[in-house]
Formats: sequence, C-alpha cells, structure tokens
Amino acid sequence: MKARDLYVLVGVIGIVLMMILPLPTWLLDLLLIVNISAALMIILIAMNTQDALDFSIFPTLLLITTLFRLALNISTTRLILTEAHAGQVVQTFGSFVAGGNLVVGFVVFLILIIVQFLVITKGSERVAEVGARFTLDAMPGKQMSIDADLNSGLINEAEAKERRLKIQREADFYGAMDGASKFVKGDAIAGVIIVIINIIGGIILGMTYHNMSPTESLQKFTILTMGDGLVSQIPALLISTASGIIVTRAASEGNLAHDLSGQVLRYPKLLYIVAGTLAALGLFTPIGIWITLPMALVLVFASRRIQQSMSRREAEASVQEEEQQIEEVRSPESVMGLLTIDPIEFEFGYGLIPLADAQQGGDLLDRIIMIRRQCALELGMVVPVIRIRDNIQLKPNEYIIKIKGNIVARGELLLHHYLAMTPGYEDASVTGIPTTEPAFGLPALWVDEMMKERAELAGYTVVDPPSVVATHLTEVIKRHAHELLGRQETKALIDNIRESYPALVDELIPSVLSIGDVQKVLAKLLKEKISIRDLTTILETLADYGTYSKDPDVLTEYVRQALSRQITQQFLGTEQGLKVITVAPTVERRITESVQQSDHGTYLALDPVTSQTLLQKVTEQAGKLAQMGRQPILLVSPTIRMYLRQLLDRSMADIPVLSYSELEPSVEVQSVGVVNL
Repeated sequence: MKARDLYVLVGVIGIVLMMILPLPTWLLDLLLIVNISAALMIILIAMNTQDALDFSIFPTLLLITTLFRLALNISTTRLILTEAHAGQVVQTFGSFVAGGNLVVGFVVFLILIIVQFLVITKGSERVAEVGARFTLDAMPGKQMSIDADLNSGLINEAEAKERRLKIQREADFYGAMDGASKFVKGDAIAGVIIVIINIIGGIILGMTYHNMSPTESLQKFTILTMGDGLVSQIPALLISTASGIIVTRAASEGNLAHDLSGQVLRYPKLLYIVAGTLAALGLFTPIGIWITLPMALVLVFASRRIQQSMSRREAEASVQEEEQQIEEVRSPESVMGLLTIDPIEFEFGYGLIPLADAQQGGDLLDRIIMIRRQCALELGMVVPVIRIRDNIQLKPNEYIIKIKGNIVARGELLLHHYLAMTPGYEDASVTGIPTTEPAFGLPALWVDEMMKERAELAGYTVVDPPSVVATHLTEVIKRHAHELLGRQETKALIDNIRESYPALVDELIPSVLSIGDVQKVLAKLLKEKISIRDLTTILETLADYGTYSKDPDVLTEYVRQALSRQITQQFLGTEQGLKVITVAPTVERRITESVQQSDHGTYLALDPVTSQTLLQKVTEQAGKLAQMGRQPILLVSPTIRMYLRQLLDRSMADIPVLSYSELEPSVEVQSVGVVNL
C-alpha cells in the first residue's frame, strides 16, 4: 500500500473518530479552516474543468466532504452544549454576521439556509437526476453510432473501445452524481435540525448547567449556533454550487472563464445599449447620475476594449491562415492536390458572375441541384458534384463545360437578353443578335426585353440565359453520362440495391461478374441514352446470362431486351405508333457475313466503300424522317444491332438503333424508309 492510500484511509477513520471523541478547540478551529479551504478548492476546480469526466472523483469527494462536515457539526455541537464555547472560528463567524444585533444575524443566517436548501441543493439534485436519465437513454444510440463508424472504417478498434469506455464512464458519473446529490440534500436538512437543537438545547443548558440568565443564555447560544451554522453551511453552499457547475457543463468546450469571455461577451455592441440604459436611469430617475454614469462609462470602455481585442484576434487568425496556406503550398504533399481532376466543371467569364451570385439574384446553384435530380430520375445515376468557378481567361460572356478536365462544350450568353429560337420560319418583325442555341445547335436570336413579347407572339420559343445554361449543361451530362459512371460510382449504385435485394447482389458479384463488368454494361446503356434506373432488372438479367458470356456487348443486348417495355415507352412517347427506318434483308445478310471473331470479341469488318455507302443511305433516310418532324429511329434485327450501332457511332451517334426484340409486341411499327445498297 502506497503512502497516499494510507493517508486517505487514516483521514476517513479520523472523520469517524471525530463523531465519537471530543476535540480541543484549537484542533476544531484548524479542521474548520480545512473544511472551508477544501470547499473553495472544489468549486475552483469545477469552474476550470472542461469535461465532467475530468473531475470524475467528484461524487465520491462529495460524500467524503459531506461526512466531514457532519462530523464537524457534531464536534461543534458537543462543545457548544458542554462548554458554551466552540473555538475562535465559530465565535468570529457568529459575532461578525450578527453585527451586534441578534435579529439581523438570525435573519441573514435563515436566508442563507433557505438559499442553500431550496435553490442550490434542490436545483443541483434535479439537474443531476435529469442528466443521469438522459445519459442512460442516449447510450444505445451512441453505441450504435460507434459501431457504424467502426464498420465504415472511420475509426479503428482501439478508438471504438476508447469511445465505448467514455460513454460507460459518463453513465456511471451521472448516475453517481444523482445518488450523491441526495446526500447533499440530507446534509442541508441535518444542518437545519442541528441549528434548532443547538439553540433550544443551548438555552436550556445555559440556564440549568451554566447558571446563565435567560437573556444571557439566548444571546450566547444564538451567536454560537449562527457561527456554527455559517462555518458549515458556507462550505456546503460552495460544494453544492460546484455540483451544479459540474453537471451543467454538458455542452461546454472550455472552462467557465473561457465560456464566459467567449459567449457572454461575444456581442460587445450590446454593452453600449446597457450603458445607455444606465445613463438614462441616472438622468430621469432619482437614482442619480453620480451612481449610474461611472458604471456606464466602465461598460463603454469595456465594450471598446473587447472590440479591439476581437479585431486583433481576427487579424492574427487571418495572418496565421495565410501563413499556413503558404506552408501547405511549399510542402511536398501539396502537389498531390493538383493531380485531382473534377468529373464536371462549369467555368464562366467575369461577365456571367451574376448568374452564380445569389446576392445578385442568380439561381444557377439551385438550377444545378435540379439538374442532378432530373438526371437521377431520367438516367438512374448520381451525377457527380459540378464544380463552378469563374475564369478570367475566358471572354466576359463566355462559358465552357469540362468533363474530366477536357472541354466538351462552350457557349456565350448575353445577360439582360433572351434567347428566341425560330419555330421553323423567319419573322421579319422579330429582330435581334443572330446566334446558335448551344444545346441543340438551332438558329436563334438574342432579343431584348422590348422584343421578347413580339417574339413570343410570333411563335418563337423564348428562354432566359439561366435556362439556356441549364439546358446545355443537362444535355452535355446526358451525352457524356457513360464517361461519368466509373467503378466507384457503380459500386455505390450496387450498394444501394444491396439494401433491398441482398440475395441478387451476392449471387451476381463477384462470383458471376465483377464490378468492372457491370460498369461496362451500364456505360454502354448510358451511351445510347438508355436509363439504368431499373437497376434490379439489369442485375437480374446479368445474373441469368453472365454465366454464359462475359462479353459486355453481348450482355448489353440481353439487358436491352429485358428493358423492352422501358425502351418502347422511351421512344414511343405519347404517339400511337412508331415510324422507323428499316434495313433491307440483303444488307442485314451482308453485315452478318462481315462479322469477324477475335480474341477480344466480335467486330464488323465491312470494306470502306460499303461502309461509306451504308452511312450515306442511312443519312438520306434519316433526313427524310427528320423533315416529317419525327425522330429518326433505325430498326434492325437483333443479330446485327450492336454491329450497326458501332458503325454509326462516329458520324451518327444521335440516331437510335433498336432491334425488334426491344419493342413490345403491341406497338404498331410503320416503316417510312428502307436502307438498301
């Protein structure tokens, strides 16, 4: 056993002996001073503690100090009743508070007892009880949060164990505080009872045992009782206050002084209002300006100093942040950040800043949020975060769109103008600045506010600049969606499906196909603007046919056939029938005979002259269908669909190529053109 352990044991045994053995007055005076010093020490520690667990011994210390105080009460009561004297400390406290008037002294002492019992002790008890209850109720949620962080890899096993231990210690601490506060309440009640015993018993013993007159006995024992009560209740009041401070510091980030200076004095301008109120009280009430004016001047001076201090701290923080940024740039690790490429970037010239500045009425950020939602509904993929920045190297009204660092589209806007797109014929009364609509390449005019109404009456489609940008950005995302869907994004989509269909995902990945294989199929679908929102059907199809073939092209064809209802609805729209371009049987046969097999799969090996002629014929038939106001759709047999799609990718990627297996049997199909060599 160490020496300090022995000291604690001896101290507790000494407290018990104090209740039994009479103490000399000099030793009692020393112990009373020790009690006051301990109470001051405890409340100062409580005020400077940042976390309640930093003073976790407090519940036990509360019980020991309560026992020590009760032992002192018993010792002082013994001396008061037997010797009519309890040492210099008790006598001084009683005489000083009474101030020569027993009634005043007794009233002050009674108020102190009421404050101790009804306010501090009862409040601390309630706070400890509520704190213990809420801490225990929150334990399951905190444990689940730790388990979730551990499973996601945010923390390791050691950190999880430490956090679990802290939660357990918090529960134990608040539970112990709840129990210890009951002892403090009992100590306050015992103090009141001891006071009554000392007064009544002292008066009786003073007249019978000490041969005092009633008046002399009343004065003598009342002073001693008040001194004894003050010398015990003041430390009790301090410790009860410390108990309240400890259990009410749940949301604190520093000690009491730090919180007071950081939170109460956070708004120094409010001190001017307080100072003005005090000055008005001195001017317009009998209080007098000589009392309120000095206090008002002190508040004004304090507010001024606090503002200067806050400005100085902000300047120092700004300088420190700049120095830190400079150090980060100088460090070798800072280069790594330059290697990161944003998936999508939207850059614009300084003249278009009002589009993105919400303070100037710009709603570009809100429109981008809606674009991401629209793409999620139409394409079934989560569009990455779009990085928006201004670029002084661009023209003032120019903007560019980048995909993985490469420019894929650009355009120009005229603020305070509207883009009017022609309905198919020109109206001479509508004048403006000729331009081209950036999303679809249609001829258009930039018109001002006065010409806007005339253009609308003439049948023009009129849109504002933010709508032009939003439409262009949406079309670029749809056109390059297959480039934005990588393996990481595919894994996120699969993990989302796993929550509802775990058996499907576990069967498919990784035993049948890898995430890379699934990503290739999804990218091919997105490249032809086929939504992957019905990911369950896609994965079901891949699970069925993935055991027979690993070729992404072949698997994509199976998936497209499984999505026949979706594809039919996508291209049919609100029309009753589907007008398409077909391919002559001889051409299909020639394409089939030109398919070659290699180690990397199959490919179409047409001679250049035949390929060029075929592309020319498709272009002619597509132009005829476009003149009818219909979207050109090429309908072929399932065996050649993917090969013909590969042939058209470079020059006519916007023309959909469908197979008969991808259309619902109930759809009425009308051939309006035949591709023949």
